[in-house]
Amino acid sequence: MNMKKWVEDVRQAEVKKAMPILSFPSISLLNITVKELISDSNLQADGMKAVADACDTLASVSMMDLSVEAEAFGAKVKVSDDEVPTVIGKLIETPDDAQKLQVPKVGTGRTGIYVDAIRKASSIITDRPVFAGAIGSFSLAGRLMDMSEIMVNCYVEPDMVHTTLKKVTDFIIEYIREFKQAGANGVVIAEPAAGLLSPELNAEFSVPYIKRIVESVSDDTFIVVYHNCGNTIPLIDDILSIGASIYHFGNAIDLGEMAKLIPDDVLFMGNVDPAGEFRNGTVQSVKEATREVMDKCCKYKNYVVSTGCDIPPMSSWENIKAFFEAVDEYYGV
Repeated sequence: MNMKKWVEDVRQAEVKKAMPILSFPSISLLNITVKELISDSNLQADGMKAVADACDTLASVSMMDLSVEAEAFGAKVKVSDDEVPTVIGKLIETPDDAQKLQVPKVGTGRTGIYVDAIRKASSIITDRPVFAGAIGSFSLAGRLMDMSEIMVNCYVEPDMVHTTLKKVTDFIIEYIREFKQAGANGVVIAEPAAGLLSPELNAEFSVPYIKRIVESVSDDTFIVVYHNCGNTIPLIDDILSIGASIYHFGNAIDLGEMAKLIPDDVLFMGNVDPAGEFRNGTVQSVKEATREVMDKCCKYKNYVVSTGCDIPPMSSWENIKAFFEAVDEYYGV
């Protein structure tokens, strides 16, 4: 599939299908737990297919599991039956730790399972693009170093942070290349930790590394979706310099204000509150929140309605369906 043409076709379309980050709620469709889902490539592929069959999405999106890559480096991960996995503890405390950090081979830990899941999903979902998921460089470094520590180290030990960033970026590039080889049409790179940075720090510690990833993996058949659910409005000029094909923003910002800053030829997405609405809202509140975002943003031809981040595992399917109903009602479908 020519993905650059696909992006342009989406931009030109009068009626645009929604593209929520919707994968973890497949557990209720398959009657399984999160722990089972993240451990089995067959279940992941089946879950993506079940979501694709249930929802007329613009693309099929894999899980936004930001523990996988850190686990491959040796980090400890807390897993439960009904919550997204989280990284606990830290691997890097000193410059020496950063120097000694070994870059794992793709396939280490659960990375092989996730690549295999995309291979299987790509063979059974053929009516829309399939996007893999990967973490961004600063967000991964923060999970290896501890988020509070890396924020301090950007000032007091910048060389240690850069050493870590170079290594994790090398790994992320190889990981995404494996997804590409497995049949993915693109990848959603989640870089939420960069949303905590000042414009100056973001320009130094996130943007160059994500840009390197984008340049290393993108071509006509494979695109990058950049996701950041932090306070991105002050960072937008540098974020746009990354060169991603699509930008996906979270609900920490007023997307109507962000829309004014996005060039007409750049596709952007967001930002219905996933936890507040899909997990904890009602059918009515989901519809109202979706309409509110669309009222602000659909006047921009380069906008696609989405969630602000990944929809939590235990979200109700009534709320998820309400989101799609609101989109259809808005477009008069």
